[in-house]
Amino acid sequence: MQKVLMVCTGNICRSPTADGVLRHLIAQHRLEGRIEVDSAGTQSYHVGEAPDRRSQKHAKQRGYDLSKLRARQVQQADYAEYDLILAMDRSHLNYLTQHCPAAYQQKIKLFLSFASQTTEQEVPDPYYGGEQGFEYVLDLVEDACQGILQPFLQAR
Repeated sequence: MQKVLMVCTGNICRSPTADGVLRHLIAQHRLEGRIEVDSAGTQSYHVGEAPDRRSQKHAKQRGYDLSKLRARQVQQADYAEYDLILAMDRSHLNYLTQHCPAAYQQKIKLFLSFASQTTEQEVPDPYYGGEQGFEYVLDLVEDACQGILQPFLQAR
């Protein structure tokens, strides 16, 4: 079982969107039991809250359900528990590498390193922008999530 953790700032926009999209694709490709996903934030601003309503709305329009997800902060135990820890941008990457024990540093990567249809390296924060920002985040997330699943789909 491969365990993947998606990380952004408050765990209410980018990382829960990636969490929900990957969960959907795991179910669609019948990969339950082979890959598991969760999300967290580097900060504790929104612990216990549902994803941002705009993230939920745009995800739902594409068939993804984020309604059951709840924000949490990255915990020290996450570094040992997860096999892959994916940062939405460089600030998250820096936070994770600064707080992660040396033995687990190789688990941390930029989320978009798995994308094949974009040259972007960071998922932009849509929180203070308009509706188009949430659509763009979904485009990037769908691309990277497909890349994350490729090794599992090829191993069939």
